[in-house]
Order: sequence, then structure tokens, then C-alpha cells
Amino acid sequence: MTNADRPADTLVLGIDIGTSGVRIVAVDASDRVVASAAVPMATPDRVGARITQDPEVWWNATETALRQILGTIDIACVRAIAVDGTSGTVLAVDEAGQPIGRASLYNDTCPPEIVARIDGVAPDGNAARGATSALGRASALQDQPGTVRILHQADWIAARLTGRFGTSDENNALKTGYDPVERCWPDWIAATGLRIGLLPKVVAAGTPIGPIGVKAQAAFGLEPTTLVVAGTTDGCAAFLATGATALGEGVTSLGSTLVLKLLCDAPIFAPAYGIYSHRIGDMWLAGGASNSGGTALLGFFTAEQMRALEPELDANTPTGLDYYPLPGPGERFPINDPALPSRCEPRPASDAAFFQGLLEGVAGVEALGYRRLAELGGPPLVSIRTVGGGANNAAWSRIRSRLTGVALLPPAHGEAACGAAWLARRGLDAA
Repeated sequence: MTNADRPADTLVLGIDIGTSGVRIVAVDASDRVVASAAVPMATPDRVGARITQDPEVWWNATETALRQILGTIDIACVRAIAVDGTSGTVLAVDEAGQPIGRASLYNDTCPPEIVARIDGVAPDGNAARGATSALGRASALQDQPGTVRILHQADWIAARLTGRFGTSDENNALKTGYDPVERCWPDWIAATGLRIGLLPKVVAAGTPIGPIGVKAQAAFGLEPTTLVVAGTTDGCAAFLATGATALGEGVTSLGSTLVLKLLCDAPIFAPAYGIYSHRIGDMWLAGGASNSGGTALLGFFTAEQMRALEPELDANTPTGLDYYPLPGPGERFPINDPALPSRCEPRPASDAAFFQGLLEGVAGVEALGYRRLAELGGPPLVSIRTVGGGANNAAWSRIRSRLTGVALLPPAHGEAACGAAWLARRGLDAA
């Protein structure tokens, strides 16, 4: 059944499990957010280099947010739900799906001896490599007594809704070693010491998993036909929320750093630049992150000063300054040079001119980043949607459009939960 065949009052829910809280949106058949709810979560525990959290914190926040949003809409209209979670957050569960011990967060460290084992067998560029390897942290979790499954954050929340534990999606599984090209758990994982039998079944993001479980029906009043759909990572969900769905469409996150994502017709894996690819339907989402961005700008101006200078910017008249703003030495993408210095000189007498030069510099890094993705096998850039605080600077947007040579389009939505809702609708249409 297609979306056009659905009743006009059909609603889908997108659940975003972020680092600091849970946000849920209800989206109607016209892609309009009709309700939302947000519940904060306690900060993860940090002990030395370890960063862990009780998974029940996630569920308690999800349960509270669900009750809030379902109290504002017609529950009978909710037809599908999908969940996104932080990429690389893993936990061990028992036969009943109950967590065993604490979850290992996406930025938690991995034991060095396990990192070394993975580096010895994992292919170059595999997303399971590195000091915070999700695969390595999963290996450390498997020895807890009673462990029968290793799951990702989004997997476990979705399983609490269905009552059936053991399914993941291709995006969340990527950093645990899943091969999105061959669409399987590769044999080399066994050589790392992880028991492959503990890993979940993996399906494509947007695949129907099954109907809501009996416990969730009773707890929330949802219809027994409500479908739970395989979700994705928070980063992929944020991309999908913008409405970018065509080959060559890019999304730039202008936050503390500069993050670029591009829809490609083939995967790009370039470990030297920190680039790997997620499978999105029949296409691939390749991304790279530069150290340039908001933190570099804050080295010269406060947020208040930057807002005050915005009216003085002349986006149509380039300053001619050739800047590469970085918060300190070192860059990985689009230039791979751990010693690359920040270039923000000479400084003109005018603060407005200097500020504009810095914005041109970051925009130049963005343009180079998309060119680099094209050089590595990506398609030519056709448009950009922007998320993050920098998206609100109109003059900067004009500068970026001039330097990238493409139109800057408004994002359909700015929240990852809307991307999860998009997948829920996709799964509903496929059912």
C-alpha cells in the first residue's frame, strides 16, 4: 500500500534517542508535525575514560515522552513507529531482553588489546576500527554472565515496543563490523574474539520488524496493528529529516564543527579522511567531518558579537582573504594533515571584514569538502540543506551558495525524530 492509499488521518511516530534526552514527533500523511514531546535524560556516567549509562534511563524517558505525545493525539491513528539512536552505543541483554550491566556509550573507550585484535583483521576503512570501536566494546560486554545478545541503543528501544529482541538495522550495525555492501556480518569478526551468534539479525533501515507487542499495547493503548519499523542512527535520521532524498543532495551541519553528508550511488570508504558510508534505500550516505566550524569562530568572537556583526556583512563582495579557520593545529577532512595550521591572517582593521573573511574561510572548507567527496567517487553536488546554529545566518548562506555553486534549500525538518518518522512511513508503505 502506498502513502496515497493511507487514510488521511494516518500518523507515524519518530523516536529520537539523543545524548541528553528523548524526543518524539507525530507526523501526518502530509509530512506535517502535529505533535511532539521531549524528555531530558541524566548525563551518562564518566569514570576515567569509561562512559556508560543504565539503559533503563533511555526507556524511562521514552516511556514518559510516549505517554505525553499520545495524550495529545488520536492513538487509533498511529500506524507505525521507528526509532533512531546514538551511533555505536551498545548493550548486552539476557534471554528476556533485560540489560545485563550498563550500556557502553558511543564515545566510550575500548580495551586496547581488543582494539589491536580488530586492527589486525578488520579491512582498512572499516567503521569498526578505532579507540572507541563499537565492535570492541561489544566484545568486552559479551563476557557478562547471562548474555545472549548484543544490541544497539535503537534496537533495544524498538524491541521494548515489539517484545521481540534480536533485530538491528544496517546503519546502527555498521560500527559493530557489519558489511553493508555484502549485507552480512563478515567472517573476520570471529577472529576478534566476539561470538558472532550474539549479534542481531540485520535488516535495511525502514524495514517492518513486526507489530507492537502485547505489553506495549497495554501500557500505551496503541492498536495491535501498529507497526514497528527498523530505524537508524541519529546522524542518518537527521539527514533524512531535511528532505534530501536525491543523488547529489548534500546536508551540511554548521555546529561546533563542520559535518558534510552526501547522497551517493556507490559507497565511499576513505579511512584517511574518516569517511565511511551508510546504506539508505538504494543509495549511500557518505560523510566527512572537518575541525573547522563554530569552535574556530569562537576563538575570535563571542556568539553575541557575531550576531551584532551580521548586518554589516556584504555577502556579494568577497573580502579576498584566504582563511582556513581551525580551533588548533590538525585537520582530517577535507585535508588530511594532523599538523595543518589554522590560517586566519592577515587580520583587517574592520571586525566586520575579518568576521566575513572567517565565514568565507569555513565556506571554502565546505566547498572543498564536497569536491573531495566527488573526487573519491561521489556524485557532483546539486544542492545543500543546512542544519545547526549557523543555518540562521542569511549572509553566510549567500556566501556558501556562491562558493559551492549550488542552491541552499530549506530543510523540511530540523530534528532527527522527523527522520525516524520518515522511516516509519516508509515501512508502513512497504507493509
